[in-house]
Amino acid sequence: MRITAIYARQSVDRADSISIEQQIEFCSYEARGEPFRVYTDRGYSGKNTNRPQFIQMMEDIRSGSVGAVIVYKLDRISRSILDFSNMMSLFCENDVKFISATEKFDTSSPIGNAMLNICAVFSQLERETIQKRVADAYFSRSSRGFCMGGPVPYGFVKMPHMIGGVHTSLYEPDEAEAENVKLIYAMYARFDTSYGDIVRKFEELGIKKRGKKWERSRIREILLNPIYVKADRTVYDYYYGKGAVIENKREDFTGANGCYCYKNRGEARKNQYFPSSCRIVLAPGEGIVEAPLWLECREKCLGQREKGSAVRKAKNSWLCGRIRCGECGRALVVKRGSGGRYFMCSGRLTEGSCRGGGTVPAEEAEMLVYGEIERRLAAFGVVSGKTKAIWEQAEHDEKRELADALIETVYASEDSFVIKWKI
Repeated sequence: MRITAIYARQSVDRADSISIEQQIEFCSYEARGEPFRVYTDRGYSGKNTNRPQFIQMMEDIRSGSVGAVIVYKLDRISRSILDFSNMMSLFCENDVKFISATEKFDTSSPIGNAMLNICAVFSQLERETIQKRVADAYFSRSSRGFCMGGPVPYGFVKMPHMIGGVHTSLYEPDEAEAENVKLIYAMYARFDTSYGDIVRKFEELGIKKRGKKWERSRIREILLNPIYVKADRTVYDYYYGKGAVIENKREDFTGANGCYCYKNRGEARKNQYFPSSCRIVLAPGEGIVEAPLWLECREKCLGQREKGSAVRKAKNSWLCGRIRCGECGRALVVKRGSGGRYFMCSGRLTEGSCRGGGTVPAEEAEMLVYGEIERRLAAFGVVSGKTKAIWEQAEHDEKRELADALIETVYASEDSFVIKWKI
């Protein structure tokens, strides 16, 4: 004998929403005294079917143990037209009757099925309307400097605040943690300091991140997050030049307040801290780190990321990861065309965010850079005729290894050079 299934779902426990217990009470009346099994998903949205008890109920339907499904209302079981259509197909295949306790659907008649599909359309419309309304409210409030929740950044404590007569919060520097943040920036600003060096130093000093050990990724987040900067007009100019959306006027950047960084609409969250992908809003609370130091560390942090990424993917030139666009500072990448290999700004290629343009012939750039390395190291006797012969016959990977050794010698000599190429 097949049983009746009662399905109940509640995404958020609020005073104005019907509880799971109330839903079951309504549905049990429709069972007319027949035995039933209850499936409940508390804290799950109806936008998809990734719900444990819903999945279990569907498995029981496939096994043939369920003959009818009762819900309080259609949107309790699905708010997606595609999911609803797939669900009803499975119900029909297994001869399962569907009952909505408050909407009185009879799936045994054509009119009942038609009404059911119409209601499914409006259920999805309602969900999408709510999502749009929530997104618009979030965008509006964040643009005005409201604190939008989430973990309190290290170095701060959350304090109550008022903006335009509305209660919100602000981040106020915590004296002890703020000193550690300043130490992170002071250490990373040195040329030879890495994330790992800072982690090891903090371990030696016994400095914890709110009771936990420091990790490299947490150090990097602190170095990228503009909540720490005392944002002056140089910070405004930096973000403006990188293509970020800035909600405040330039004159508002007085060198006191930190900045909130939100992702632009349509941008992936993982790109939030990268200028062309972010929206900058002045925070009501004060920053911790002076603007010149913050900008210096940020550029080093992003430069290391681009260099590391390019080195891993360097297939077409030993210079990948070692030259950048003079306009936006992003790494140049190698592309192949009918005329051979050429360098192009990665920011312009992937995002269109760079205002520079044009290309650099890769072979000419490689010979120019190598020639400059050779000239600068001649005094050290590093580049011999034998080395040059090996270079001319080497493949890209071999040239990269040789270039590594030569560039390390340049660094060791405490000297450097800059080649400017107009494109």
